[in-house]
Amino acid sequence: MAARGEAGRTYLGWRHKVLIPPPGPAPRRPAPEDVRTVSEEWIAGQRDSEAQTNRPLHVALGGLGLFALLCPLLWLFRILPGSLALGGVFACMAIAAPVTFALVQSRQVMAQRLERAEERLAAERADRDRILHERQREHAARYTEWQAASRAYEAQPRWYGMTVPSDTSAVVVVGGSDTGWSALLTTIGVSRLREGGDLTVVDLTGHAITRELARLSRRCAVEPRRWVLPADLPRMTLGTNLDAGQRARVLSAVAAASGRAEDADADETLLLRLLEVLGQEVGIARLIGGLRALSTPVDDVAEDDPALALLTQRERARVRARCADDPQIRGRAWALEQRLAPFEAVGTRARDETYAQVKIISTDRASGPDAARMYGTYAVAALSELLEAREPAPATPGGRPPRVRPGRTRSVVVCGAERLPEDEVEQVLAAAEDGGVEVILMFQDAVPAALRHVRGPTCVPVVMRPPGGGERFRRLLAEMPDAWTHTRKDLEVHRLTEVVGKFVGDMAVGADGDDQVETEGDPLFPSPHTESGALIRNAAAAIAPLDLVRHVRSATVWGRVTTQAADVDALDAVEREEETTVGLTGLDWRALVRLPPTAALVLTPDGPILIDTNPGILTLSTATLATAEDHRESDAVAGLAPKDGFEDGAPRAGTSRRSPDTGPRIVSTGEGVRADGPRGGGKPEDVHVPEASAVDVRTDPTRVPPNLGPPPERLDWRV
Repeated sequence: MAARGEAGRTYLGWRHKVLIPPPGPAPRRPAPEDVRTVSEEWIAGQRDSEAQTNRPLHVALGGLGLFALLCPLLWLFRILPGSLALGGVFACMAIAAPVTFALVQSRQVMAQRLERAEERLAAERADRDRILHERQREHAARYTEWQAASRAYEAQPRWYGMTVPSDTSAVVVVGGSDTGWSALLTTIGVSRLREGGDLTVVDLTGHAITRELARLSRRCAVEPRRWVLPADLPRMTLGTNLDAGQRARVLSAVAAASGRAEDADADETLLLRLLEVLGQEVGIARLIGGLRALSTPVDDVAEDDPALALLTQRERARVRARCADDPQIRGRAWALEQRLAPFEAVGTRARDETYAQVKIISTDRASGPDAARMYGTYAVAALSELLEAREPAPATPGGRPPRVRPGRTRSVVVCGAERLPEDEVEQVLAAAEDGGVEVILMFQDAVPAALRHVRGPTCVPVVMRPPGGGERFRRLLAEMPDAWTHTRKDLEVHRLTEVVGKFVGDMAVGADGDDQVETEGDPLFPSPHTESGALIRNAAAAIAPLDLVRHVRSATVWGRVTTQAADVDALDAVEREEETTVGLTGLDWRALVRLPPTAALVLTPDGPILIDTNPGILTLSTATLATAEDHRESDAVAGLAPKDGFEDGAPRAGTSRRSPDTGPRIVSTGEGVRADGPRGGGKPEDVHVPEASAVDVRTDPTRVPPNLGPPPERLDWRV
């Protein structure tokens, strides 16, 4: 099978994953230390110490001064001669001079000591300020990087798309309820409507599981072509544009599905001979007339037989001559006629219709399982023959073939594939693999046909909640023992999956099984335009992602309910890492029964991946059309380090984060897509759509003013 392009991806759902871990708390700003100055107590202590040291000198100086004053007094009173008094004065002055010098020198020493202390404290203060400024500049760089990492963490998507690998041709879904299948069908429809691909749905459940898909298709200005069998058999053109061999194989497969599997080859040979006589473009009603001619005696004219009345006498003779070599021809023709009778009106009122992008073939609930098996066999067998054809045949005999855009991705979905014969399942898978068509087979139970393909190299197995008790799923678990080993953290069911699945319930399919699409205006004469005024056509080109998001939100119950429950996907729940109600460790069939209706397990070689098939997740601001692998590859190319980038609330050296200017976005590989804020309440009309490219933006700390100094003064509003 040829690899599909990036635009032709088929989405199965969304997986919740946080690729960029929380950056932790913001780095704390370094605070300046207390300013150290020369204290008055220290100065007073130094002066007291100096005073105590110089006290003897002060006493000696005072004594010398008194003695110098006493000598003149003694001379005046004629007690001492003048020469002795004068000598005593000079002696006191000679002794007081060095004492005074010592006291002055001590004062200078004290002043120098205080000055040196001031200088030392000033130098220490300058060193502390320099270190503080360096720490604050480093903090500014770290805070800028933390802020960028915090913005990247808040803006990153939480819901990543889960797509079918490009090297696979089939998806086998085992289990699931009507609600879950409705969500999965709508998600697949989103994939095809997004890129203008071709989608064919064969619904054999008898329920209205395609209703939301039809509503979304019509809101996207694409009118789905719907055939509800058996009421719309006259309008159905499927199978009427095949050649003789293909039509014989399809009709013999229908007969085999009703209990004649052992006679399939003989029935095919008989039908091929009838087509050779009557023409390959003959209707089934005339084929039944040919079978009636074989089971009717030659001498019986049977003019009142409406089946024989469609053939002329010459045609009857030619039919009997061509097919009379089999001795059991009458019994085989009679039995084959009984099984082909429900299809005699196929294509009788068909018109030369143009190509339809979305085609839905469903069975009526009142038909019953046996009729659904026959109608489903006819539809799937005819599709298998068309898939094997190299060029599309005209919708009706003699019409022109439809024009199909080259490179268009084609998908065929069969709901209720357990009702089909195993040979038809094998046939459609082989035809799809050879023709480059993607087939999604949805089995409600783990039947042998489903178990046979879950381990196929070209099939992607998907397991949903088993119906009833799910005891038959024990064999499925035994078939793939290596696919169930995984950690519990990656297999926790998100609360949004539980809330939406529980709230939607049967609203997506309708309790009464009504599968009619609600149209604007008069239901008898529906408007050819959508609410936005777009003309509804049978096919459309690619739809812009933002328009597709708006259509999903407004047209489907999944989008409306998910929008209302968007608060469940808030960031605080992710940061708290709250426990969910369903833990899927030790997977067994009891754990599968507890799964929400929209939850599914995609079994990959690396282990099961839990996804949510709810198409309304696309409307969340935290959802992206890219896969988790796309984001990892883009981060690796851009040189980003999404993990282990912080220790103790600070970023490591050499790590870089996503630029805060890129903002939250929905990345669609190869094209511009939707972008919302980190919360779930944003409106899609108010969003900015950046380019879907990963750019390594490293913040230069020199361009950001450091967080230094006190804050500026507040402005006075009275001025």
